Amino acid sequence: MDTTQNLGQQDSAGNPGGQGLSSADHIALAQARSAHNYSPLPVVIAEGRGAWVTDVEGKKYLDCLAGYSAMNFGHHHPDLLAAAHRQLDRVTLTSRAFHNDQFGPWVSALADMVGKEKVLPMNTGAEAVETGIKVARKWGYEVKGIPENQATIVVAGANFHGRTTTVISFSSDPEAKTGFGPYTPGFRSVPYGDARAIEEAVDHTTAAVLIEPVQGEAGVIVPPPDYLPRVREICDANRVLFIADEVQSGLGRTGTIRACEHSGVVPDAYLFGKALGGGILPVSAMVADENVLGVIQPGQHGSTFGGNPMAGAVGSTVVRMLTEGPYLENTRRLGEVLRRRLKEFVGNGVVSTRSIGLWAGIDVDPGLASGKELCKRLAEHGVLVKDTHGSTVRMSPPLVISEQDLNWGLDRFGEVLEELRAEQ
Repeated sequence: MDTTQNLGQQDSAGNPGGQGLSSADHIALAQARSAHNYSPLPVVIAEGRGAWVTDVEGKKYLDCLAGYSAMNFGHHHPDLLAAAHRQLDRVTLTSRAFHNDQFGPWVSALADMVGKEKVLPMNTGAEAVETGIKVARKWGYEVKGIPENQATIVVAGANFHGRTTTVISFSSDPEAKTGFGPYTPGFRSVPYGDARAIEEAVDHTTAAVLIEPVQGEAGVIVPPPDYLPRVREICDANRVLFIADEVQSGLGRTGTIRACEHSGVVPDAYLFGKALGGGILPVSAMVADENVLGVIQPGQHGSTFGGNPMAGAVGSTVVRMLTEGPYLENTRRLGEVLRRRLKEFVGNGVVSTRSIGLWAGIDVDPGLASGKELCKRLAEHGVLVKDTHGSTVRMSPPLVISEQDLNWGLDRFGEVLEELRAEQ
């Protein structure tokens, strides 16, 4: 008998890490021993169920961020956990050096769901964007005939496509960009929502236009109705790829599988991430037709973990849930509740709101509070949201949230606004 089979294994019934520590203890430990690349709210989450999470002291919070849309199906979803548990008992990683029995069915289901032919799987959303950039450049050289090393990609200002070195090279956010140069060339940034600016930026060297159908990090900026259709027309007229970054906006967040559906637009390629892994593991993908992804040959792009069996098992379940479950309908219905309730706050501490599906950007009166201050107050009232720039707050609750819970969270939002106004 092979005596190495149980080498390194031990009883799994030991104490979980951090047991017995208070929230203050956890925060102090993280502050002392981790890099300060985030400034989280002072909440230490220990468990989650549906739209609710519980901290280490047992206080419950309504999660109205949902991991920036990674937790679209909520915490501890039984279907997703069952898929993950089944695969954990079989095999978790093979690398793409070999085939695995989850890969083919998953990429087929994902491609069919969005009407494309091919999938290139990765892990994080930023990796999906990097993949889109590489594929667009290679397509530009091999298919469009752009002179070598001259390919350009048109992007929108105030974008958020990740924080890798290449991606921040075309960011307009000084926090993400400053101090990390020299920057990668080959990008032309124009104002978001301005199709004419895109048209003027496109020339014979342009391989692609890379756009978020809705800008999330910028504050849930929904473009004019004719914007994406005009981008499609411009790309068609100039033989340019239209790549839609649906990492946050896709997979149900706006009430559709793709946010592009609201404009009736079909891009040449989609970039998916976040919710594709069901909140269990990082899974992302570029999805396009053969005439785009066919430019990639063995050895030219890849990832050790991309397309792993766990990703396939969970990703296939995500596709099934989106196509067969009630999540899109629930999002559209509750999206109207969210939109209507937020409008009630305008003039009462809120300057303006924008929403699409269960996704909203709320501009708080800067004289009342910053976005971070408002988020801290809401956390004290049991609601978790996240600020973005200045006094803008984002809400993106899980698609499984109930109307009762959504209204409860919005009631707390109103209470915090009243408290802040009373303190002036």
